[in-house]
Amino acid sequence: MTKVEKRGCDHVFFIGFLGAGKSTLARNLGGMFNRRFVDTDRMVERKMRMSVTKIFETFGEKEFRALETRALESLSRDKSLLVSCGGGVIETPANIEIMHRLGYCVYLDGDIDDSLRQIRRSDTRPDFRSAEHATALLEHRRPLYKQAADFTVDIRGRSFTDVSYSVAELLLECGLL
Repeated sequence: MTKVEKRGCDHVFFIGFLGAGKSTLARNLGGMFNRRFVDTDRMVERKMRMSVTKIFETFGEKEFRALETRALESLSRDKSLLVSCGGGVIETPANIEIMHRLGYCVYLDGDIDDSLRQIRRSDTRPDFRSAEHATALLEHRRPLYKQAADFTVDIRGRSFTDVSYSVAELLLECGLL
């Protein structure tokens, strides 16, 4: 792997399905490498002063996606962030454009079993209605994740520690950490 040319603000965006470990990975890598990390879902929640689930219930998914896009756009004022994105961020083509303009996307690619193992509270995840629905949603989103990804890390059956080290190594080799 060779160093990549910097893009925009030099952010690293973690994308992937529900329960892929995007938030934990961004937080842990941020601590390890003294980089700030943010979570787009938490940014929207703070702005709206309500949970993602409540935003979906009150305003609908379309409004949530618009808020998510504004949250991504707001990151252009910062440099070198590690950004955990909501599982559906790739549903909006403009979001992919913003992420590519501001940095690079790392796709944490797993199977539905990896997601189901990590999802502790389905009531806090508005995209999760049932295992069957989640499976169909993952199959719908997988090509979108792959298309948006600059880098893909296979997380299937791997420990979080192993994935963390793999991602850190990849980003270091590319000059992104």
